[in-house]
Amino acid sequence: MMPRLFALWLKESIALLRDRHGLIALFIMPTMFILVMTMALRDAFSPGITVDVGYVIVDLDHSEHSKAFSKRLAKGATFKLQLLAADAQTPEAARDGIRTGQHALALVLPKGFGSRLLTPAGADGQATEALTLLLDPTLNPALQLAFRNQVMAALGALRADELTRRAGKLFGLPTAPGATERDWPDEITSVAVRNDQSIKPPSSVQQNVPAWLIFAMFFVVIPISSIFIIERQQGTLQRLRAMGVPFRLLLAGKLLPFFVVNQLQALFMVLVGIFVVPMFGSEALEMPSGLGLLNWWAVSVAVSLAAVAWALLVASLAQTSEQATIVGGVSNILMGAIGGVMVPKFVMPAFMQKLAALSPMAWGLDGFHTVMLRHGSFADLLPSLLPLLAFAALSLALAAWLNHRSLAAQS
Repeated sequence: MMPRLFALWLKESIALLRDRHGLIALFIMPTMFILVMTMALRDAFSPGITVDVGYVIVDLDHSEHSKAFSKRLAKGATFKLQLLAADAQTPEAARDGIRTGQHALALVLPKGFGSRLLTPAGADGQATEALTLLLDPTLNPALQLAFRNQVMAALGALRADELTRRAGKLFGLPTAPGATERDWPDEITSVAVRNDQSIKPPSSVQQNVPAWLIFAMFFVVIPISSIFIIERQQGTLQRLRAMGVPFRLLLAGKLLPFFVVNQLQALFMVLVGIFVVPMFGSEALEMPSGLGLLNWWAVSVAVSLAAVAWALLVASLAQTSEQATIVGGVSNILMGAIGGVMVPKFVMPAFMQKLAALSPMAWGLDGFHTVMLRHGSFADLLPSLLPLLAFAALSLALAAWLNHRSLAAQS
């Protein structure tokens, strides 16, 4: 049995190497996705870094409080502060800057901002003019809300400082001069909770490398189905059956070569994340060490088995290469879309996050995240590994049944 299996592995390897363009695409496509998506989603996974959206402040009050507010907002905001020329400190100039694309946001501090800082609108019978936020209507609503929230946070902190200063003077307590411009250290630090330590939250590269690696692994459906259908059309499978080679052995013969391709993809994508992604300004991929690396590879093995088994099932269902390309390509895109590959699950609505549980790609991605982000043990991986292995076994069983039924119908 083993000599025949080795012969089948050799046959599949030769057929695979002949399709050099398709083989290269299996490595180039996920590399491009990793680089593009890591750069595109870098800000979304790294709260606190500067967002490439500019804002200006039009200070019509020119008081100590308005200057302190501008300083506080510039320190805490993740948006880029742009300075207006001295002769352009007007709302009209700020509007023109938004129209011409020089900046996307403009905050106008009205006259009396400092004197009315602690006076609610109408509390003393006089109207308090509100701050005016001018914005580009094409700006992402999430960024609009984020800037408004940071303005409100800076305003609240300034009011708290002013209340503290006035209370100190009222009760005869010592107060520091320039209290409205006092710098406060960051009092909140975000950490991601892992099994063995608490460190910085994950970066976009830790999301995108495993996500697009999984997508690339499942894309072996194209070369597998093409080879399988060509062999069926040319009568290669029939001749092997006539020689007494059982179909389960044929399936086993196709598993190893493409499994090796998947593991080479995994190695290549990890190297891209570690060495290439930092060249484009993002963080390098952090891989687990020791036993964690073996757990990572266990997830890679399970994803590969599921991907190759799914590809064999698609090849068994399709009658032509065109059908296999359409069915395999569309199904992979759908599994990736709902599985958190193309859109991270945490930004999905609740019902979509539940739907993601149906995608094998989501199982694989959860497994990689368990190892890379939470430093989980092998036992922690079982909720991801078992569904992937069950999916692989079911796909192989269905593929064998479909081909057995096809053979019975031909005879």
